[in-house]
Amino acid sequence: MGNLFPRWTNLLPLKIACFLGYVAFTVGLGFAYYATPKATRVGYQPDQPVPFSHKLHAGELGVDCRYCHSQVENSNHSNLPAAQTCWNCHAQIKTTSPALAAVKAAVETGAPVEWVQVHETPDYAYFNHSAHVNSGVSCVECHGRIDGMAVVAQQKPLGMGWCIDCHRNPQDFLRPVEEVTNLAWTAANHPAVVVDGELVKLTQRQLGDRLAANWKVNPPDSCGACHR
Repeated sequence: MGNLFPRWTNLLPLKIACFLGYVAFTVGLGFAYYATPKATRVGYQPDQPVPFSHKLHAGELGVDCRYCHSQVENSNHSNLPAAQTCWNCHAQIKTTSPALAAVKAAVETGAPVEWVQVHETPDYAYFNHSAHVNSGVSCVECHGRIDGMAVVAQQKPLGMGWCIDCHRNPQDFLRPVEEVTNLAWTAANHPAVVVDGELVKLTQRQLGDRLAANWKVNPPDSCGACHR
């Protein structure tokens, strides 16, 4: 009796096993790469056309984030400052500094300063700055202690899992809205509150629970929240 299948089928199981192994290896390699800081841009610290120090301006001088990023409370995006915003101060201070040449040229010509973007949201993800800062999520939660950076670098991965963790546990990240741009603030700085007739210092989770309940903070964790 002849064979039911041609001879080449003898190697078919081996070929299938090799193919599946190759697919598994490729998927694993891709996952390993895209889960690394290199892919998530953690530590990314590009040179800028103007050596602007957040450590000096936001840290030592106490300039509020919203002076330069003026639309962060009202817009989806955190705007970069116009050259005129810089020149409001530097028309009086260090006017001849070579470090400010690009700012001065931008003011004179009307061309923008070509800042290099550090924190980047993918095109397929939607993020609304105003929704977060007006709900008590501080700049520090996504950008780190930027008031201590002479050169801005990305501190947080800003990946999907990282965002979902915040959406599922907002109590760990909420603070009073008036403290959103106070990057040094912690729950320990919050005044004691009366609980059952006694003054109690709340932990971050306890304070976050109260704020979430008072403001009805219930961030979505469905796909449609960020992928629209």
